[in-house]
Amino acid sequence: MDVPVWVWVVTVGAIIAMLAVDYIGHVRHAHEPTLRESARWSIAYVAVAVAFGFVVWLVWGGQYGGEYFAGYITEKSLSVDNLFVFVLIMAAFRVPRQYQQKVLLIGITIALVLRTIFILIGAALVENVSWIFYIFGAFLIYTAWTQIRSGSGHEDEYHEPGALRAMRKVLPTTDDFVEDRLSTKVDGKRLFTPMLLVMLAIGAADIIFAVDSIPAIFGLTQETYLVFTANAFSLLGLRQLFFLIDGLLDRLVYLSYGLGAILAFIGAKLVIHALHTNEVPFINGGEHITVIPEVTTPVSLSVIVGILAITTVLSLRKDRKDREATVAEAEGAAVRDGVGADPSAHKGEKDDLGAPRR
Repeated sequence: MDVPVWVWVVTVGAIIAMLAVDYIGHVRHAHEPTLRESARWSIAYVAVAVAFGFVVWLVWGGQYGGEYFAGYITEKSLSVDNLFVFVLIMAAFRVPRQYQQKVLLIGITIALVLRTIFILIGAALVENVSWIFYIFGAFLIYTAWTQIRSGSGHEDEYHEPGALRAMRKVLPTTDDFVEDRLSTKVDGKRLFTPMLLVMLAIGAADIIFAVDSIPAIFGLTQETYLVFTANAFSLLGLRQLFFLIDGLLDRLVYLSYGLGAILAFIGAKLVIHALHTNEVPFINGGEHITVIPEVTTPVSLSVIVGILAITTVLSLRKDRKDREATVAEAEGAAVRDGVGADPSAHKGEKDDLGAPRR
């Protein structure tokens, strides 16, 4: 895939411009975004990402267009998993609702910069070390197993990373937020606020998730340009997505199973690719193994979309059944306690004064 330097410059410039719109137009004045605002901007970011995919399709062909869409959908679905942790972090730091989008945006910006570094390192490894696909594949399969084994895949409490705890001890920090400032002066002394710590926590959490998402997208495309843009577009809309589906996250009860299945599929795909390009001396004498055909991009895209669709439908169906069961149980308890009981059940009975019960 031949990507001229000027295309890279234009792409990076467009991403910086989109970030600038967020910084200047949305988070400069602290407020809690409405559901309509979040939905409108989420749709806008997805539309931009999809339009970019069609540009790739038209300019470089269907193969690369399909690889981009497979990578973008995978990164977007994995980013939803990030949101569970973001919710826990916000709750642990007790971030006021009107400041949460600023926290998210700066944390996402940090993650975007660090992910770019990871992508460049990964691209260099993929280009020069063929056996790295074995490592990536094995790691994704292991990650998939841990996702599926953990069931929900999410803890009820946020555990602060050790580095962040150490930083809290070193940096003089105020007990409470001071509007949306990162630092403030108290008695002439400069102190940092919890706003800085929570931003670092968000960025650190997203980097931890990048450890599996970066190998996953390299399993779908080895084109650095597509890996970068798929990651960038999936992260850019994450802030709006947080406020849009904040109340729906708990309803996606099977999300971990779906993500585990996707990671296992991509891990197997990476291992198959590693066998096709095998140069490891102790595996088949360093010769290529082509018994199992490589998984094509259309198949990858179909499997990923299919798993996500099935996961979402089954999750919402189970959530609806659980809610109905809860309502039925509450109604049954009310009847047992005599609330709303049928008056005809007391027909013919008399009260303590001998009068008929009504």
